[in-house]
Amino acid sequence: MLTALVTQFVLIWAVIDPIGSVPVYLSQTQRLTAQQQRIVALKAVAIATGVLLFFVIVGQVLLEAMQIPLPAFQAAGGLVLLLFALTMIFGEGKVDHECKISKEEVAHSELGSLAVYPLAIPSIASPGAMMAIVMLTDNNRYALSEQIITTLVMISVLMITLLLLLGANKIQRYIGNVGAAIISRVMGLILAAVAVNNLLMGIKDFYLLT
Repeated sequence: MLTALVTQFVLIWAVIDPIGSVPVYLSQTQRLTAQQQRIVALKAVAIATGVLLFFVIVGQVLLEAMQIPLPAFQAAGGLVLLLFALTMIFGEGKVDHECKISKEEVAHSELGSLAVYPLAIPSIASPGAMMAIVMLTDNNRYALSEQIITTLVMISVLMITLLLLLGANKIQRYIGNVGAAIISRVMGLILAAVAVNNLLMGIKDFYLLT
């Protein structure tokens, strides 16, 4: 039980990447007051939580309505997670990529829209996180109690993300952009291993259904 919890926590931590979101948050809120920064952090985490909870509740229902077998989605999700992990390992890094996209728009953004993009989506509630949450709450593989535990683990990671954002200015002085990039790449390597496992299990389960 403890091993499963640790595995879930590490996987969800990797796909949400709270530490990698800190430099993104700092770059987007550097011209704001302390109060405005707190508002953006709270809104971003609240929006990301809502999006991920949506996938927990109706993600699998939507798949079943479209008659997509869960093993096929698991294999596809594993492939997407693998590609996502590779971008974490070999790409520019979350801070370089996401800040580059929106840096020119910061001065013209309202706090609400700034919280939505790039902080809530795709920095916190990333496509990889959405895929991972659906796979970790599979109704055919996990009991309701296990899904609730997974949801609580997800919420705990999101709460840690909120705490990191609220203390972002202090954290930045310690780890810097280089430290955040190193941690992101280590998490990407762990995520790649989990993604390959999901891909192979999805392929295996799919052929067992046929």
